[in-house]
Amino acid sequence: MDSLQSIILSVVEGITEFLPISSTGHLVLTSELLKIPQTDFVKSFEVIIQLGAILAVVILYWKRLLTDRRALLNILVAFIPTAVVGFTLYRLIKDVLLGNVWITIWALFLGGIVLILWDTFYKEKAHHLDDINKLSYKQSFLIGLFQSISIVPGVSRAGATIIGGLTIGLKRKAAVEFSFLLAIPTMLGATGLDLITSNFSFTAQEWGIISLGLIGSFITALFAVKYFVRYVEHHGFTVFGIYRIILALFFILFLL
Repeated sequence: MDSLQSIILSVVEGITEFLPISSTGHLVLTSELLKIPQTDFVKSFEVIIQLGAILAVVILYWKRLLTDRRALLNILVAFIPTAVVGFTLYRLIKDVLLGNVWITIWALFLGGIVLILWDTFYKEKAHHLDDINKLSYKQSFLIGLFQSISIVPGVSRAGATIIGGLTIGLKRKAAVEFSFLLAIPTMLGATGLDLITSNFSFTAQEWGIISLGLIGSFITALFAVKYFVRYVEHHGFTVFGIYRIILALFFILFLL
């Protein structure tokens, strides 16, 4: 992987991390287009640069993270299922799932159908919760269970947590914000585990490529987060479902 490829992947990551279209899936497919071999370093790169996007959330929500104890506790409770699944299945995730183009394509396709069906039948009610502080710990844990499904590349961590939030009774904006905040411990945990298991054994050139990726994903995500919050206040998720299906079909044709 060279510097230009690192920048391209970082922009893809920053744009897609918080949209229900799977950032990991997009990184896998973009790497396929750029003919980047799925080496252990590339797989680690695709995990680590997500920290740049997460830093954008920290910058935008730092006041709430420091002052809202209830929200913070709900986020930590929701993180538990993913932490257990991610730690237990780490080798399966990295050796088998991450980088598997066909798993990614089918997850994108089926996830697109789910989003369209969800948008068709879901109706927001007046009694739905408009603030994540109103969640019980049980509800937060259930959202975390939804997120744990996203260990499969192409599923979309954001999509899974947003649907999970809507299922247990959050309003759209609150579900999206909870998804943003839940990404912080999730990505910190994933990156930390990857760095520990790889013994930080990257060359100076590889650290430079990772640094470029972190900066690029951070800058791009700053704009993507603000846009997505404004968008979901007035629109549904059907457009993302259609996009996922079109993208999956494109790559099926491309690979065949």
